[in-house]
Amino acid sequence: MLLLSPIALVFSAHSQQKALPVSPPGTGAPAPLESHQLAADRLPTDTARVFSLQDLADLVFANHPVVKQAALLSADAQAQVQQARGGFDPKLASGFDRKLFGGTDYYNLWANELKVPLLPGGIDLKAGYDRMVGTYVNPEHRTPLNGLAAVGISVPLGQGLLIDARRSTLRQARILVTAAEADKVKQINEVWLQAVKDYWNWYYAYQQAVLIQEGVELADTRFQATSRRAILGDQAPIDSVEARITVQDRQVQSEQLQVELQNARLVLSNHLWNKEAQPAELPTYAVPQVPRLNAVDTTQFAQLRDLAANRHPTLIKLDAKIRQLGIEERYQREMLKPVINVSGSLLSRGDFYRPEMPAYYDIGWNNYKLGVDFAFPLFLRKERGKLQQTRLKVQDATLEQQQSRRTILNQVNAVYNTLKAYERQLTLQAQTIASQRTLLQAELQKFELGESTIFLVNSRETKLIDLRLKQESMRASYEKTLAELYYYAGTRTLGAEPNAE
Repeated sequence: MLLLSPIALVFSAHSQQKALPVSPPGTGAPAPLESHQLAADRLPTDTARVFSLQDLADLVFANHPVVKQAALLSADAQAQVQQARGGFDPKLASGFDRKLFGGTDYYNLWANELKVPLLPGGIDLKAGYDRMVGTYVNPEHRTPLNGLAAVGISVPLGQGLLIDARRSTLRQARILVTAAEADKVKQINEVWLQAVKDYWNWYYAYQQAVLIQEGVELADTRFQATSRRAILGDQAPIDSVEARITVQDRQVQSEQLQVELQNARLVLSNHLWNKEAQPAELPTYAVPQVPRLNAVDTTQFAQLRDLAANRHPTLIKLDAKIRQLGIEERYQREMLKPVINVSGSLLSRGDFYRPEMPAYYDIGWNNYKLGVDFAFPLFLRKERGKLQQTRLKVQDATLEQQQSRRTILNQVNAVYNTLKAYERQLTLQAQTIASQRTLLQAELQKFELGESTIFLVNSRETKLIDLRLKQESMRASYEKTLAELYYYAGTRTLGAEPNAE
C-alpha cells in the first residue's frame, strides 16, 4: 500500500522503529537488580511518532471515499432542485408545414409560441405569431397574409390555482436538500465512529504489546539473576526453571500480541487515504496518543440531549419527510377540485408595427381569442384514494419520528450511564493497581531477603500486568463509549453542529 504523505508529515523523517531494551547476556556481569517493577504510565518520549486522533480526523474528513461519497448527496439534492425549477423555464416552440401540389398551394402553416410560466397562481404568459394561408386551410384557422400576432395568459381557476404539479415538485425538492444534508451528516458520523473505535482498538493492542514485552524483560532479568544465584549456590536450581517458564510464557503472549497489533494497525489503515484517492498504510513506527479521558458533566450532557432531541440527523430527515408529505397532501387535496382553465389572447395583424395598418386590426379589446376548459370526475375515487394514501404516509412518518426520538434519547442516556460507570471503574482500577504495586514491592523485598519464592514474585507481577492490561482496556472502552455518546447525540464533538461538514 502507498504511504500516506500527510502521515509522513506527522512523524519526523528520522523516526525509526526502536528496539526494546534487552538485558545483557552472560553470567560474567553482575547479577541485575530483581526489585524492578512494571513501569507506571508514561508519555511517549518521541512525540514525532505519535499519530493522534486529530491527525486521523484530518485525514478521514479530507480524503475518505465514503465522506466524499456523502458529499454527493447534497449535490444530488441541489441538482433535483434545479431540475424542478425547469418546470418554470420559458419555452419557445415553432412549427412549419406546407403542401404544394399541381400548382396549388394547399396550405402554408407557420405557428410560433413563447410561453413563460409564472410562479404564483400557476399562470402562463403567452405570446405567439401564426401565419396560416392556403387554398384549403380551415377558415377558422386562416390568418391574414402577414400573419396574426397574439399576447395572452392562461389561468387555472379551479384545480391548480393554489398549487400545481410544478410548484409541488419544486417545494418538495427544496425540502429534499435538508434531508440530503442530514443524511450526509449521518453517513459521515458513522464513518467517524468506526474510525474512532478502530483507533482505540489499535491503542489497546499497542499497550498490550508494550506491557507484555516489558513483562518479558522483567521476567528475563529475574531469570538471569536467579540462574547466577543458582550457579553460585545461593538459590535452588529449581527456581531458575520456574523463572524460565515465566519468561517463555510471556514470550508466547508477546508473539501473539505482536500479530494482533499488526492486524489492528491494518484495520485502522482502512480509513487512511491520500489526496490522490489511493489507499495508505499506517507506518509501523507510529504510536497512539494517550487517552484524554475527558469527563462529560451534567451541563454538557444536557446539551447533548438537546442535540439528540431536536437536531439529530435522523430526526431532521424524518421532519423533512413529513414536510414533504405535507406538500404532497396539499397537492392531492387540490386535485379534488374541478379543472377550470381560462385562457385569453389579444390579437393583431402580423404587421402591426406598420403605421398605415387600420386601427381595427391593432391589439385591442375588440380583437381577442377566449377559451374555457372544464372537467370534473364525478366520483373522484382516484383522487380521494391518493389523498388518503398520502395522509397515511404522513401518520406513518410522524409515528416513526416519535419512536426514533425516544429511541435516540434512551440510547444517549444508556451510553452516558456506561460512561459514568467507566469513570468509577477507572478510579477503582487505579487504586487497585497502586495496592498491587505495593504488594509486589513487598514481595520483591522479601525475596531479596530470602523469605519468598520466585513463584510468588512472578504471580504478583503477573497479577499487576493483568490489572494494567484491564486498565488500558477500560481506557480504550471509555474513549469508544465517549465517541458513541456523541454519535447517538447526532454530532462528532459538542462544539460542532450536526449538519456541519
